[in-house]
Amino acid sequence: MRHWKMLAATAAAALLATACSSGGGSSGSASGPVTLTIWDNYGTEQNATALKNLAKAFEGLHKNVTVNVVGQPADNYFALLQAAAVSKTGPDLAVMWTGLFTLQYKDFLTNLKGKIPAADLARINPNALKWTSDQFNASNGPYVIPLENQFYIGFYNKAAFAKAGVSSVPTDWTSLFAACKKLKAAGYLPLTYGNGGQPLGAEFYPWYDMSYMMIGAHPVTSWQQLYSGQIPWTSAANQAQLANWAKLKSNGCTNGDVLTKTNNLGDFETGKAAMMVDGTWDTQKFTAALGSKVAAFVPPFSSSPIKGVVDFAGDGLSMTNYTQHSAQALQFLEFMTTSPAAKIVNAAGLIPAINGTSTSNPVNQQMLNFVSQNHLTAYPMLDNVVQPNVVNTGSKVLPSVLNGSISPKSALSSLQTTFGQLPTTQRGTSYP
Repeated sequence: MRHWKMLAATAAAALLATACSSGGGSSGSASGPVTLTIWDNYGTEQNATALKNLAKAFEGLHKNVTVNVVGQPADNYFALLQAAAVSKTGPDLAVMWTGLFTLQYKDFLTNLKGKIPAADLARINPNALKWTSDQFNASNGPYVIPLENQFYIGFYNKAAFAKAGVSSVPTDWTSLFAACKKLKAAGYLPLTYGNGGQPLGAEFYPWYDMSYMMIGAHPVTSWQQLYSGQIPWTSAANQAQLANWAKLKSNGCTNGDVLTKTNNLGDFETGKAAMMVDGTWDTQKFTAALGSKVAAFVPPFSSSPIKGVVDFAGDGLSMTNYTQHSAQALQFLEFMTTSPAAKIVNAAGLIPAINGTSTSNPVNQQMLNFVSQNHLTAYPMLDNVVQPNVVNTGSKVLPSVLNGSISPKSALSSLQTTFGQLPTTQRGTSYP
């Protein structure tokens, strides 16, 4: 998951100083008033609203506990966490990305197996816990309690489709290009790209699209082979997918300034653009702006009708292994598994990761139906299950493929070069 607002670099030092002064080791004893410190990198997104409301509700249940939610800058969040772990001056709980990010930082996290009652863990979607555990096996115990269930997903304007004569949602490359042609003729920007909604840098974040390109190229059972190198990034299947992706701009499906546009969310919210690839953290913004005109669709980056969707618990909260308030921290994590907590998450416009709960946002429910009713295969977020160094390289070079600045082969060669430089412990035939 990658959807946090960047803060100015000058704020980072101040935030670190503030957080360290109120961190796990300085806030009182278990018998008296306790301050529980949580670090997050949610910025102003819906996740931030959910976390703050969870904190307020928890304080209402535990009168001797104050929960201090400290926002940290997204661009160096993990560096701050690592530095704080060395000095043991960091938070009691911290937002943690799942997948390989969890395992990369597990040295300062607590494995929750045996710490949180099994009955509480059982309330969480088992597919969510899987991706927070060693070897991606939930029986090994999770390091993260998921905040929500997330989708990388497409959004479209039903009114724009109707006006343009697009009678059905595209399901493959061919139907997508055909829909783009009709939408453009009707006066719409078919598909908007830019760094709005994902402002981690000056360009848009390409791993939403890359996830769907790899869904179109490989079954979920083969994705581990991207991690191991058994499927090279330069494979013919991968190059073919990126070649079709590049045609989105060259065929007029996108805006010309895909690398630098900053108001692409506004394009979609105002009805200028007919489609956008984004995530559940912005669903509520779109339904507030467009009402019943907005709906979800699976980005059809496939040569045949697409059969998979990114359905993944991308982040949650972890307990540091140096906290001096483990009892209260565990109580907070346990609270996150309850129905009242799920209602708070839902009220923020997100999808609870708790079994048996529902989402009141109809577009979020539509996403859940892709799996439960349409029987699409649930895939993880690709950027959470391939090596972070590879993700970083892709973030730099993949946007230029869509822009037409570099070839698919060149960009994928950069990914392959980065992969080849990894230690063998980071590219085995099984996950760590």
